[in-house]
Amino acid sequence: MSSDRLDALEMLAAEQQRTIDELSEVMTHQQREIERLKKRLEASDDRIAELESGLPAPGNEKPPHY
Repeated sequence: MSSDRLDALEMLAAEQQRTIDELSEVMTHQQREIERLKKRLEASDDRIAELESGLPAPGNEKPPHY
């Protein structure tokens, strides 16, 4: 194998490794963001449930003017 061809393959392998490392970093960041958003959504769901528990229950009662 010629030296030029070997150099080209080594450069390609290095570039691919760099790309893989960058993608891995992006995925790690996205996973952290997803976890943070899940926590916020859970807190919002809990708060909505808390607020709804204080409301009168909707029923099949007729309004007072009937």
